Amino acid sequence: MEFNEIADGMPAPVRKAWARSLTNGRAAMTRRMLLQATALMAGTGTLAACGIPAAKSGSTESAPAAGPDSSDTDKTLNFSNWPLYIDVDPKDETKRPTLDAFTAATGVKVKYTEDVNDNVEFFGKVKPQLAAGQDTGRDLVVLTDWMAGRLIRLGWAQRLNPANLTNALTNLEARFRAPDWDPGRQYSYPWTSIQTVIAYNKKATKGKAVTSVSQLLDDPALKGRVTFLSEMRDTVGMVLLSMGKEPGKFTTDDFDAAIARVQKAVDSKQIRKFTGNDYGQELSSGDIAACIAWGGDLIQLRADNPDIEFVIPAEGYLSSTDNLLVPAKAQHKKNAELLINFYYQHEIAAQLTAGISYVSPVAGMQPELAKIAPDVAENPLVVPTPEMTAKTHLFRSLTEAEETDFEAKFSKLIGA
Repeated sequence: MEFNEIADGMPAPVRKAWARSLTNGRAAMTRRMLLQATALMAGTGTLAACGIPAAKSGSTESAPAAGPDSSDTDKTLNFSNWPLYIDVDPKDETKRPTLDAFTAATGVKVKYTEDVNDNVEFFGKVKPQLAAGQDTGRDLVVLTDWMAGRLIRLGWAQRLNPANLTNALTNLEARFRAPDWDPGRQYSYPWTSIQTVIAYNKKATKGKAVTSVSQLLDDPALKGRVTFLSEMRDTVGMVLLSMGKEPGKFTTDDFDAAIARVQKAVDSKQIRKFTGNDYGQELSSGDIAACIAWGGDLIQLRADNPDIEFVIPAEGYLSSTDNLLVPAKAQHKKNAELLINFYYQHEIAAQLTAGISYVSPVAGMQPELAKIAPDVAENPLVVPTPEMTAKTHLFRSLTEAEETDFEAKFSKLIGA
């Protein structure tokens, strides 16, 4: 489906934000492209971000999401996920050990499809069926938090049965338990998480550490050698934190103040430009000295260049999640819940994390990870320290009016 078909009817600023994300933001580089580049250092995938279209009049928000569940008589499950977002057997990449273990434990055979290349594209695939109250043919999907929230608000995700989720209820890390788009995790559970942090090239800074967003915006030694991200939530969220504002609770006035703060750095030419994943090459070469960066990218950047450092600002950093949901009318809901619960076992969570090097939402799995992948277990970009975890913040959900207003202001700021 073409972008224009998916974006039909959305406000112009939000349309522009989506297009920007698809061409040079996190959605522009799929997990497959990134992970092929990382080889054995898997884990640098991306998350799509920015904008969701308003529901069209006549959508089925009030229609019941649940359909007939065939799980007790049909031991199958259709699971849609992102490419290279699950562990594979290094000797046979067609085999997925944790999925095989799930089938052995439950008898449920999984049809696993890597057809979520970005949130925008996938929404376009499933929207017609969901809007018509039809089964999408998928029992379990993985979507980024803002899109997961969209499906929940539209009534296009099924409420999960806690009786089938005892491991998930017990082992979900505290910081992921109450997102504003799914309080109490009634409809979703995280698959993985990723951080937005500060990165710098210590050779380019002549050994000087870059430890705050304020330093990026104001330090004359960095003038013209700083980049921020072209994703509104990441850049504005980090600036809000530097101003003492909570990204989960900010007001329009707070947002405007953050935009003005960045605009000053743009006008003074402190900020060179706004980028998607392409900051990596310039950071490694020293063409830029410091930037706002995605934690997953830094795993490979640091492996290739020991001069690359990352910093968690004292004020904190942003975190987002990819989430497991059961679409409306899915016919194997209980089987999907069994799979969610299976992946919240410590040993299974460790196997998955060792295979993909994303942040796991499963509390207490690190000892199991250390047994099979000690280097991964010691990497704070994969297993955040308690001090890092305490500094995590989430960007709050936006209303449709806010989405349009904020994206218009941000687009003007970055010249998009």
